[in-house]
Amino acid sequence: MRLLHTSDWHLGRSFHRESLHDAQRTFLDHLVAVVRERRVDAVLVAGDVYDRALPSLEAVGLFDEVLHRLAALGVPTVFISGNHDSARRLGVGAGLIRQAGIHLRTDPDTCAEPVLLADGHGPVAVYGLPYLEPLLVRERFGLARGGHAAVLGAAMERVRADLAARPPGTRAVVLAHAFVTGGAPSDSERDIAVGGVASVPAALFEGVHYAALGHLHGAQTLAPHLRYSGSPLAYSFSEARQRKTMWLVELAADGSVAAERVDCPVPRPLACLRGRLEELLADPELAEHEGSWVQVTLTDPGRPAEPMERLRRRFPHTLQLLFEPAEQPAGPPASYAARVRGRTDLEVAENFVRHVRPGTEPDAGELGWLREGFEQVRTDEDRRQELPR
Repeated sequence: MRLLHTSDWHLGRSFHRESLHDAQRTFLDHLVAVVRERRVDAVLVAGDVYDRALPSLEAVGLFDEVLHRLAALGVPTVFISGNHDSARRLGVGAGLIRQAGIHLRTDPDTCAEPVLLADGHGPVAVYGLPYLEPLLVRERFGLARGGHAAVLGAAMERVRADLAARPPGTRAVVLAHAFVTGGAPSDSERDIAVGGVASVPAALFEGVHYAALGHLHGAQTLAPHLRYSGSPLAYSFSEARQRKTMWLVELAADGSVAAERVDCPVPRPLACLRGRLEELLADPELAEHEGSWVQVTLTDPGRPAEPMERLRRRFPHTLQLLFEPAEQPAGPPASYAARVRGRTDLEVAENFVRHVRPGTEPDAGELGWLREGFEQVRTDEDRRQELPR
């Protein structure tokens, strides 16, 4: 059986305020094309369909459109809700939509109710485990305490119990949205540590032939049967070096797995540049990044004038600007009271300018404005003192 494993679409998300609507539409076009051209038997979407519990109308429109297209192809598709999704909202109409071959698994109580598929080698049971927030599902699983490992372990016990009652040779596939120990995170995943330790051991998935994981945004293989597809688009600059793909999984008659990475369209490459402003503006080797989305970390000892404007003249798609001066003062920082003790108001203001512009002294014009400002304050205060009380 040929399965297409994807996850973490985050429909409706932007990239540093840049709209990704068109890029997400292009990805969904690509997904439908892969399903059709590679003769996929079933699609597995392992959570975080949307980026927010209350998705935008544009995001809902994209989801609605891809549901219709997948249903028209007659390819069964299994979705689970992730920690970004509202399980209740994503699952609306699940019973009706199931008649079109689209299976929305958002209710923890249905963990042990598989979507039953079949090929020439027999049945395949696909179990969809939605994101399980420990505080919300412990009681439903009969647990008095425990975090992510406990609730996911309880769900997998139910899966194994159901599988044991099925015909011998039934192959089992599980979709889960979790942080499995050994996975490498990115900056763009939402922390799920609330409710206990975030990570869960890979051993929880013993007894199934393939676990299609979602949550981590980098595609990775924890074991031949245990894989993250990653997100189809980059959602942070920490993902600049990630290759965005889906997994095309071949599930053999004996349950063994062979997997191929299928590349996703790249709307615009990412680049993380570091150095002094003038060097970045002049370096001819950086010409390849002039069309990229760019993050710049400036190491100038003092903050240059209008850095973003100057960078965007060469790199029009500069989205993030960071400052990490290469020359830092040595020794532990003194307290604020110690730094200002015995200094005049004007000296304190001058030092503030030096603090926000390391290595740069206030010029004559700035000193003049500061003196004028303090003199005006003192004049106003003197006038208030002279008013009758």
